[in-house]
Amino acid sequence: MAMAKQDTDGIRASRGLEDGDSSVRLRAALAVGTVPDPSFVDKLIERCAIEPEFYVRDMLTWALTRHSASMTVPKLIDELRSERAQARSQALHTLSKIGDRRAWPAITRALLSDADDEVARSAWRAAVVLVPEGEESGLAAVLATQFGRGGRETQLSLSRALIALGEVITPTLHAAMTDLDPRVRAHAMATERLLRDPDAGFEFAIGEAKRIVALGGTGKEE
Repeated sequence: MAMAKQDTDGIRASRGLEDGDSSVRLRAALAVGTVPDPSFVDKLIERCAIEPEFYVRDMLTWALTRHSASMTVPKLIDELRSERAQARSQALHTLSKIGDRRAWPAITRALLSDADDEVARSAWRAAVVLVPEGEESGLAAVLATQFGRGGRETQLSLSRALIALGEVITPTLHAAMTDLDPRVRAHAMATERLLRDPDAGFEFAIGEAKRIVALGGTGKEE
């Protein structure tokens, strides 16, 4: 009898994840995460790739974190090769939440420089969480190749990722602050300012950096 009820609940949850009503999908993801069942892992990952609502995707990620990492991590790594940008982005986001460093080798330079901003931003956040001790400088060097990219949100995401690595990023920042590209110089300067003064605010830091660049400076103390 109990087994029959479990099967019925499973069918209901599976259908709920595909319901046209986002609130139903949200409740279904919550139910699956509350009572983890390995048979739902594939379905959760599949939904992450196509779910249009942010808050439902976040619940899908939470449900995946409730399952065994030994089961979820390899499947999420497989998603990183998907042609669908949302699949890559959400898999990276979920890996960052799981925090299993066995996923680190899958965070490739290609993902860190992905043409899709959301994928790249998710990769930056995941990389900072998963980077092994002693490899922070190498990661900072790769992240620095993205200076000047995108709009405010993308640039702020990169700055936050770099700052999370700590003082080890200082040489990389100073090198970027002398780059020939003014956008790279300004972004590097703003990041360095935020590293020194976290309360400065990104808008102020980037505005000040752009002013210094316009005046021909590098922002480095003589």
